[in-house]
Amino acid sequence: MLYFLAMQVGIAGASGYAGAELMRLCAAHPDFDVVRAGADTQAGQRVAALYPSLTPAYPTLEFSKVGADELAGLDVVFLALPHGESQDLAPGLVDRVGLLVDLSADFRLRDVDAYPRWYGHDHVAPELLGSFVYGLPELFRSELPGARLVAAPGCYPTAAALALAPFVRAGVIEPTGVIVDAASGVSGAGRKLSHTTHFNTADEDFTAYGLLNHRHTPEIEQASGAEVLFTPHLAPMNRGILATCYARPAVDLQTGHALGVLKDAYAGEAFVVVSETSPSTKATLGSNCAHLTARVDPRTGWVVALCALDNLVKGASGQAVQCANIALGLPEGAGLSNVGVYP
Repeated sequence: MLYFLAMQVGIAGASGYAGAELMRLCAAHPDFDVVRAGADTQAGQRVAALYPSLTPAYPTLEFSKVGADELAGLDVVFLALPHGESQDLAPGLVDRVGLLVDLSADFRLRDVDAYPRWYGHDHVAPELLGSFVYGLPELFRSELPGARLVAAPGCYPTAAALALAPFVRAGVIEPTGVIVDAASGVSGAGRKLSHTTHFNTADEDFTAYGLLNHRHTPEIEQASGAEVLFTPHLAPMNRGILATCYARPAVDLQTGHALGVLKDAYAGEAFVVVSETSPSTKATLGSNCAHLTARVDPRTGWVVALCALDNLVKGASGQAVQCANIALGLPEGAGLSNVGVYP
Protein backbone atom coordinates (compact mmCIF):
# COMPACT_ATOMS: atom_id res chain seq x y z
CA MET A 1 0.00 0.00 0.00
CA LEU A 2 1.31 3.46 -0.92
CA TYR A 3 1.06 6.40 1.44
CA PHE A 4 1.29 10.00 0.34
CA LEU A 5 2.27 12.88 2.58
CA ALA A 6 -0.14 15.81 2.58
CA MET A 7 1.10 19.05 1.09
CA GLN A 8 2.17 21.60 3.68
CA VAL A 9 0.04 24.74 3.43
CA GLY A 10 0.54 28.22 4.82
CA ILE A 11 -2.02 31.01 4.97
CA ALA A 12 -1.04 34.65 5.36
CA GLY A 13 -3.98 36.60 6.77
CA ALA A 14 -5.45 33.52 8.42
CA SER A 15 -7.34 35.48 11.06
CA GLY A 16 -9.56 37.26 8.51
CA TYR A 17 -12.80 35.89 7.15
CA ALA A 18 -11.24 34.64 3.91
CA GLY A 19 -8.37 33.13 5.88
CA ALA A 20 -10.72 31.34 8.25
CA GLU A 21 -12.69 30.04 5.28
CA LEU A 22 -9.46 28.77 3.71
CA MET A 23 -8.70 26.89 6.92
CA ARG A 24 -12.19 25.35 6.92
CA LEU A 25 -11.86 24.21 3.31
CA CYS A 26 -8.31 22.93 3.75
CA ALA A 27 -9.45 20.87 6.76
CA ALA A 28 -11.70 18.90 4.38
CA HIS A 29 -9.05 18.66 1.65
CA PRO A 30 -7.46 15.20 1.35
CA ASP A 31 -4.09 16.60 0.24
CA PHE A 32 -3.70 19.83 2.23
CA ASP A 33 -2.34 20.22 5.76
CA VAL A 34 -2.30 23.76 7.17
CA VAL A 35 0.90 24.08 9.17
CA ARG A 36 1.26 27.86 9.26
CA ALA A 37 -1.56 30.31 10.06
CA GLY A 38 -0.05 33.75 9.64
CA ALA A 39 -1.74 36.69 11.39
CA ASP A 40 0.37 39.41 12.94
CA THR A 41 -2.43 40.89 15.06
CA GLN A 42 -3.32 37.48 16.54
CA ALA A 43 0.16 35.97 16.79
CA GLY A 44 0.44 33.59 19.72
CA GLN A 45 -3.31 33.01 20.06
CA ARG A 46 -4.82 29.64 19.27
CA VAL A 47 -6.84 29.52 16.04
CA ALA A 48 -9.60 27.76 17.97
CA ALA A 49 -9.87 30.65 20.43
CA LEU A 50 -10.72 33.13 17.68
CA TYR A 51 -12.76 30.70 15.58
CA PRO A 52 -14.28 27.94 17.77
CA SER A 53 -15.82 26.43 14.62
CA LEU A 54 -12.31 25.38 13.57
CA THR A 55 -11.53 23.61 16.87
CA PRO A 56 -12.00 20.02 15.63
CA ALA A 57 -9.48 20.56 12.82
CA TYR A 58 -7.00 22.86 14.58
CA PRO A 59 -7.20 22.30 18.36
CA THR A 60 -3.63 23.43 19.09
CA LEU A 61 -2.47 25.42 16.03
CA GLU A 62 -1.54 29.00 16.88
CA PHE A 63 -1.48 32.10 14.73
CA SER A 64 2.06 33.24 13.94
CA LYS A 65 3.79 36.25 12.44
CA VAL A 66 3.42 36.77 8.70
CA GLY A 67 6.67 36.88 6.75
CA ALA A 68 8.45 35.38 3.78
CA ASP A 69 10.88 33.48 6.00
CA GLU A 70 8.04 31.90 7.99
CA LEU A 71 6.26 30.74 4.81
CA ALA A 72 9.29 29.74 2.74
CA GLY A 73 9.64 26.07 1.87
CA LEU A 74 5.93 25.26 2.01
CA ASP A 75 4.17 23.46 -0.84
CA VAL A 76 1.24 25.88 -1.08
CA VAL A 77 0.86 29.40 0.29
CA PHE A 78 -2.38 31.39 0.18
CA LEU A 79 -2.21 35.16 0.65
CA ALA A 80 -5.51 36.29 2.19
CA LEU A 81 -4.27 39.78 2.95
CA PRO A 82 -5.90 43.19 2.45
CA HIS A 83 -5.42 44.79 -0.96
CA GLY A 84 -1.98 46.37 -1.14
CA GLU A 85 -0.19 44.04 1.29
CA SER A 86 0.41 41.00 -0.94
CA GLN A 87 2.65 42.96 -3.29
CA ASP A 88 5.00 43.58 -0.37
CA LEU A 89 5.18 39.90 0.60
CA ALA A 90 4.98 38.08 -2.74
CA PRO A 91 8.43 39.01 -4.12
CA GLY A 92 10.06 37.22 -1.21
CA LEU A 93 8.04 34.06 -1.84
CA VAL A 94 8.04 33.65 -5.62
CA ASP A 95 11.03 31.31 -5.73
CA ARG A 96 10.67 29.90 -2.21
CA VAL A 97 7.29 28.11 -2.26
CA GLY A 98 5.80 25.51 -4.56
CA LEU A 99 2.58 27.40 -5.38
CA LEU A 100 1.52 30.92 -4.43
CA VAL A 101 -2.17 31.86 -4.65
CA ASP A 102 -3.05 35.49 -3.92
CA LEU A 103 -6.64 36.33 -2.97
CA SER A 104 -6.13 40.11 -3.08
CA ALA A 105 -6.31 42.31 -6.16
CA ASP A 106 -2.59 43.02 -6.10
CA PHE A 107 -1.71 40.86 -9.11
CA ARG A 108 -5.01 40.65 -10.99
CA LEU A 109 -4.75 43.68 -13.26
CA ARG A 110 -2.54 43.49 -16.33
CA ASP A 111 -2.23 47.29 -16.65
CA VAL A 112 0.22 48.59 -14.05
CA ASP A 113 -1.11 52.13 -14.55
CA ALA A 114 -4.52 51.00 -13.29
CA TYR A 115 -3.25 50.59 -9.72
CA PRO A 116 -2.57 54.27 -8.91
CA ARG A 117 -5.82 55.26 -10.64
CA TRP A 118 -8.12 52.74 -8.95
CA TYR A 119 -6.23 51.76 -5.78
CA GLY A 120 -4.50 55.04 -5.02
CA HIS A 121 -0.90 53.84 -5.03
CA ASP A 122 1.83 52.66 -7.38
CA HIS A 123 2.45 48.94 -7.60
CA VAL A 124 5.65 47.99 -5.75
CA ALA A 125 6.29 44.78 -7.71
CA PRO A 126 5.21 45.55 -11.30
CA GLU A 127 7.73 43.06 -12.67
CA LEU A 128 5.56 40.21 -11.30
CA LEU A 129 2.25 41.26 -12.86
CA GLY A 130 2.85 39.29 -16.05
CA SER A 131 3.83 36.16 -14.12
CA PHE A 132 0.53 35.69 -12.28
CA VAL A 133 -2.26 33.66 -13.91
CA TYR A 134 -5.78 35.04 -13.47
CA GLY A 135 -7.59 32.38 -11.47
CA LEU A 136 -11.18 32.18 -12.68
CA PRO A 137 -11.24 28.54 -13.85
CA GLU A 138 -14.54 28.56 -15.73
CA LEU A 139 -13.26 31.34 -18.00
CA PHE A 140 -9.47 30.95 -17.96
CA ARG A 141 -8.84 27.31 -17.02
CA SER A 142 -6.27 26.65 -19.76
CA GLU A 143 -3.75 28.95 -18.07
CA LEU A 144 -3.89 27.23 -14.67
CA PRO A 145 -2.34 23.72 -15.02
CA GLY A 146 1.24 23.88 -13.81
CA ALA A 147 1.01 27.54 -12.78
CA ARG A 148 3.13 28.58 -9.79
CA LEU A 149 1.66 32.05 -9.31
CA VAL A 150 -2.12 32.57 -9.31
CA ALA A 151 -4.19 35.72 -8.70
CA ALA A 152 -7.66 34.52 -7.67
CA PRO A 153 -10.46 37.05 -8.28
CA GLY A 154 -12.91 38.10 -5.59
CA CYS A 155 -16.68 38.06 -5.38
CA TYR A 156 -17.72 41.09 -7.46
CA PRO A 157 -15.47 40.39 -10.48
CA THR A 158 -16.28 36.67 -10.36
CA ALA A 159 -20.04 37.13 -10.29
CA ALA A 160 -20.05 39.84 -12.98
CA ALA A 161 -17.61 38.03 -15.29
CA LEU A 162 -19.42 34.68 -15.03
CA ALA A 163 -22.67 36.44 -15.96
CA LEU A 164 -21.32 38.56 -18.82
CA ALA A 165 -18.32 36.85 -20.43
CA PRO A 166 -20.27 34.11 -22.26
CA PHE A 167 -22.42 36.74 -24.00
CA VAL A 168 -19.44 38.92 -24.91
CA ARG A 169 -17.50 35.94 -26.25
CA ALA A 170 -20.50 34.76 -28.26
CA GLY A 171 -20.90 38.25 -29.74
CA VAL A 172 -24.58 38.47 -28.83
CA ILE A 173 -24.45 41.60 -26.65
CA GLU A 174 -22.92 45.01 -27.18
CA PRO A 175 -19.69 45.14 -25.15
CA THR A 176 -20.18 48.81 -24.20
CA GLY A 177 -22.74 50.50 -22.01
CA VAL A 178 -23.13 47.45 -19.76
CA ILE A 179 -24.54 48.01 -16.26
CA VAL A 180 -23.59 45.84 -13.29
CA ASP A 181 -25.54 46.22 -10.05
CA ALA A 182 -24.30 43.88 -7.33
CA ALA A 183 -25.14 43.43 -3.65
CA SER A 184 -22.77 41.75 -1.19
CA GLY A 185 -23.01 40.50 2.37
CA VAL A 186 -21.16 42.32 5.14
CA SER A 187 -18.42 39.67 5.37
CA GLY A 188 -17.16 40.93 2.02
CA ALA A 189 -15.74 43.94 3.83
CA GLY A 190 -13.56 41.74 6.03
CA ARG A 191 -13.34 41.17 9.78
CA LYS A 192 -12.03 44.60 10.72
CA LEU A 193 -14.91 46.67 12.09
CA SER A 194 -15.81 50.01 10.58
CA HIS A 195 -18.79 52.32 10.94
CA THR A 196 -20.37 51.06 7.70
CA THR A 197 -20.12 47.42 8.80
CA HIS A 198 -21.16 47.97 12.41
CA PHE A 199 -24.32 45.99 13.24
CA ASN A 200 -26.31 49.12 14.03
CA THR A 201 -25.32 50.61 10.68
CA ALA A 202 -25.71 47.63 8.36
CA ASP A 203 -28.75 45.96 9.93
CA GLU A 204 -32.09 46.94 8.39
CA ASP A 205 -30.26 48.95 5.72
CA PHE A 206 -29.35 48.65 2.04
CA THR A 207 -26.87 51.09 0.57
CA ALA A 208 -24.91 51.71 -2.62
CA TYR A 209 -21.28 52.76 -2.40
CA GLY A 210 -18.23 53.34 -4.60
CA LEU A 211 -20.37 55.27 -7.06
CA LEU A 212 -18.71 55.56 -10.48
CA ASN A 213 -15.24 54.71 -9.19
CA HIS A 214 -15.24 51.38 -7.38
CA ARG A 215 -11.80 49.77 -7.61
CA HIS A 216 -13.07 46.47 -9.00
CA THR A 217 -14.40 48.16 -12.15
CA PRO A 218 -11.27 47.64 -14.29
CA GLU A 219 -11.00 44.02 -13.20
CA ILE A 220 -14.63 43.33 -14.13
CA GLU A 221 -13.92 44.87 -17.53
CA GLN A 222 -10.72 42.86 -17.96
CA ALA A 223 -12.38 39.54 -17.04
CA SER A 224 -15.69 40.04 -18.85
CA GLY A 225 -14.51 41.86 -21.97
CA ALA A 226 -17.21 44.52 -21.51
CA GLU A 227 -17.13 48.19 -20.61
CA VAL A 228 -19.22 48.47 -17.46
CA LEU A 229 -20.83 50.94 -15.11
CA PHE A 230 -20.47 49.10 -11.81
CA THR A 231 -22.44 49.93 -8.67
CA PRO A 232 -21.89 47.78 -5.57
CA HIS A 233 -24.35 47.60 -2.67
CA LEU A 234 -24.05 46.47 0.93
CA ALA A 235 -26.84 44.12 1.98
CA PRO A 236 -27.67 43.23 5.60
CA MET A 237 -26.64 39.56 5.37
CA ASN A 238 -23.55 37.67 6.50
CA ARG A 239 -22.67 36.00 3.20
CA GLY A 240 -23.66 36.07 -0.42
CA ILE A 241 -23.48 38.22 -3.50
CA LEU A 242 -26.01 38.79 -6.25
CA ALA A 243 -24.94 40.51 -9.46
CA THR A 244 -27.59 41.78 -11.87
CA CYS A 245 -26.10 42.75 -15.23
CA TYR A 246 -27.83 44.67 -18.03
CA ALA A 247 -26.68 44.80 -21.65
CA ARG A 248 -28.02 45.62 -25.10
CA PRO A 249 -28.27 42.72 -27.58
CA ALA A 250 -26.07 42.78 -30.68
CA VAL A 251 -28.27 40.23 -32.48
CA ASP A 252 -31.89 39.16 -32.41
CA LEU A 253 -32.04 37.52 -29.00
CA GLN A 254 -34.71 35.81 -26.93
CA THR A 255 -34.65 34.40 -23.43
CA GLY A 256 -34.28 30.80 -24.59
CA HIS A 257 -31.26 31.73 -26.70
CA ALA A 258 -29.71 33.69 -23.83
CA LEU A 259 -30.10 30.75 -21.47
CA GLY A 260 -28.57 28.54 -24.15
CA VAL A 261 -25.49 30.77 -24.34
CA LEU A 262 -24.92 30.30 -20.60
CA LYS A 263 -25.61 26.56 -20.71
CA ASP A 264 -23.19 26.06 -23.60
CA ALA A 265 -20.49 28.12 -21.91
CA TYR A 266 -20.72 26.20 -18.64
CA ALA A 267 -21.59 22.70 -19.85
CA GLY A 268 -19.81 20.19 -17.65
CA GLU A 269 -18.76 22.77 -15.07
CA ALA A 270 -19.18 21.31 -11.58
CA PHE A 271 -19.32 24.70 -9.89
CA VAL A 272 -21.83 26.53 -12.10
CA VAL A 273 -25.58 25.99 -12.23
CA VAL A 274 -27.60 27.56 -15.05
CA SER A 275 -31.38 27.42 -14.72
CA GLU A 276 -34.55 29.39 -15.42
CA THR A 277 -34.92 30.07 -11.69
CA SER A 278 -33.84 33.46 -10.42
CA PRO A 279 -30.67 32.79 -8.36
CA SER A 280 -30.71 33.08 -4.58
CA THR A 281 -27.75 33.96 -2.37
CA LYS A 282 -28.93 31.57 0.35
CA ALA A 283 -28.89 28.67 -2.13
CA THR A 284 -25.13 29.16 -2.51
CA LEU A 285 -24.32 29.37 1.21
CA GLY A 286 -21.15 27.46 2.05
CA SER A 287 -20.73 26.13 -1.49
CA ASN A 288 -18.25 26.86 -4.26
CA CYS A 289 -21.09 27.00 -6.79
CA ALA A 290 -22.33 29.98 -8.79
CA HIS A 291 -26.00 30.05 -9.82
CA LEU A 292 -26.89 31.90 -13.04
CA THR A 293 -29.85 32.76 -15.20
CA ALA A 294 -30.72 35.23 -17.97
CA ARG A 295 -33.70 37.00 -19.48
CA VAL A 296 -34.34 39.09 -22.58
CA ASP A 297 -37.04 41.73 -22.21
CA PRO A 298 -38.86 42.11 -25.55
CA ARG A 299 -40.47 45.36 -24.38
CA THR A 300 -37.30 47.33 -23.54
CA GLY A 301 -34.78 45.22 -25.45
CA TRP A 302 -32.46 44.72 -22.47
CA VAL A 303 -30.60 41.48 -21.77
CA VAL A 304 -30.47 40.71 -18.05
CA ALA A 305 -27.95 38.19 -16.67
CA LEU A 306 -27.82 37.31 -12.97
CA CYS A 307 -25.28 35.46 -10.84
CA ALA A 308 -25.42 34.51 -7.15
CA LEU A 309 -22.56 33.03 -5.15
CA ASP A 310 -21.10 32.82 -1.67
CA ASN A 311 -18.67 35.73 -1.46
CA LEU A 312 -16.34 33.85 0.91
CA VAL A 313 -16.27 30.58 -1.08
CA LYS A 314 -16.60 30.91 -4.87
CA GLY A 315 -15.98 34.62 -4.38
CA ALA A 316 -12.76 34.12 -2.43
CA SER A 317 -11.36 31.08 -0.62
CA GLY A 318 -13.14 28.30 -2.51
CA GLN A 319 -12.02 29.77 -5.79
CA ALA A 320 -8.45 29.93 -4.49
CA VAL A 321 -8.56 26.24 -3.52
CA GLN A 322 -10.12 25.35 -6.88
CA CYS A 323 -7.27 27.16 -8.65
CA ALA A 324 -4.67 25.44 -6.47
CA ASN A 325 -6.16 22.05 -7.29
CA ILE A 326 -5.93 22.68 -11.03
CA ALA A 327 -2.44 24.14 -10.83
CA LEU A 328 -1.20 21.14 -8.84
CA GLY A 329 -2.91 18.50 -11.00
CA LEU A 330 -5.28 17.44 -8.20
CA PRO A 331 -9.00 16.73 -8.66
CA GLU A 332 -10.54 20.15 -9.24
CA GLY A 333 -13.23 19.66 -6.61
CA ALA A 334 -10.98 18.36 -3.83
CA GLY A 335 -12.02 19.93 -0.53
CA LEU A 336 -14.94 21.75 -2.15
CA SER A 337 -18.71 21.25 -2.33
CA ASN A 338 -21.12 22.46 -4.98
CA VAL A 339 -24.06 21.92 -2.61
CA GLY A 340 -25.13 24.78 -0.36
CA VAL A 341 -26.28 24.76 3.27
CA TYR A 342 -29.96 25.43 3.82
CA PRO A 343 -31.81 27.05 5.52
